Amino acid sequence: MARDYYGILGVSKGASDSELKRAYRKLARELHPDINPDEQAQARFKEVSIAYEVLTDPEKRRVVDLGGDPLENGGGGNGFGGFGSGFGGLGDVFEAFFGGSAGGSRGPRGRVQPGADSLLRMRLDLVECATGVSKQVTVDTAILCDGCAGKGTHGNSAPSACETCGGRGEVQTVQRSLLGQVLTSRPCPTCQGAGEVITDPCHKCGGDGRVRARREITVKIPAGVGDGMRVRLAAQGEVGPGGGPAGDLYVEVHEKPHDVFIRDGDDLHLTVRVPMVEAALGTSVSVEAILDGDTVIKVEPGSQPGSVVTLRGKGMPHLRTGVRGNLHAHLDVVVPTRLDSKERELLKDFRARNKEGAEVVWAESASGGVFSRLREAFTGR
Repeated sequence: MARDYYGILGVSKGASDSELKRAYRKLARELHPDINPDEQAQARFKEVSIAYEVLTDPEKRRVVDLGGDPLENGGGGNGFGGFGSGFGGLGDVFEAFFGGSAGGSRGPRGRVQPGADSLLRMRLDLVECATGVSKQVTVDTAILCDGCAGKGTHGNSAPSACETCGGRGEVQTVQRSLLGQVLTSRPCPTCQGAGEVITDPCHKCGGDGRVRARREITVKIPAGVGDGMRVRLAAQGEVGPGGGPAGDLYVEVHEKPHDVFIRDGDDLHLTVRVPMVEAALGTSVSVEAILDGDTVIKVEPGSQPGSVVTLRGKGMPHLRTGVRGNLHAHLDVVVPTRLDSKERELLKDFRARNKEGAEVVWAESASGGVFSRLREAFTGR
């Protein structure tokens, strides 16, 4: 079923070019992704842009007025479409027999094309990844030309059908070979496959329908993002040629290393240095957690080097669920290297009282200290 291009623009069938232009500009101002980021508005803007392109092309509009759709099946209808309406001249007959509407001709691609996606890299610290953050960034991008509202033409002028390809967007050549005649098609060099040319281009954009500009965008990064993750901002990329719908903007997160914490997914790890005496007697250590401020880590009496104290729910929030991971405190028991005479005597007395003497044990692993084990766990080295 043919699309109602007049209804899409909200104009009557007899609307003039100026009425079409006014209707398009009004809708473009309401629906353009730079103004309305809603995904439904983006789809509607694309629909409006295509309708405007069709109705400002005399040949395509004639097809619409006859009850057809110039964009269906490469503009040639289904199959041969009947000899009464499918063949307007020798070129159409040639096209049909050698791969036109019956043989898979691509047809003109049109001037209105979707815009390219853009990539922005953003460095965030661990706190910003944990809490989420909004940042104003300036991007160099293609925006809709306000001189022609994306149409690409100057004033009330409109594109005209390309004389080189007759509006088909491609040129065909027949070559003779041992196997017979071979038909080759290639994009029209005059219109670059669009099927139409702009003879009076917009003075501001030169006919492209868009201009380069620097604009500010608010990027909202959700809590829980991690290194290498990408956040998609729909319709915040470059506007397409001919004022086509904008692509998406992808923000790639690069997480800065933290001075204290090592991140493993939603879990956080840190090393807590505990004096030997405190490890033997037990103690409490206060650390500044990422989201919880001062957090107490309880060191049980007799804690050994490399022991791990886990605080559940004190890690990073999960990106989708918000459920927080755990905080793991790895204990690094510090043995004093300098003792005064009184301290030495106290330790000797402790040794005399302690029934557990020195003994040789078989080493179960050749791993190093706490830092070495952490590094091996997270880097594989």
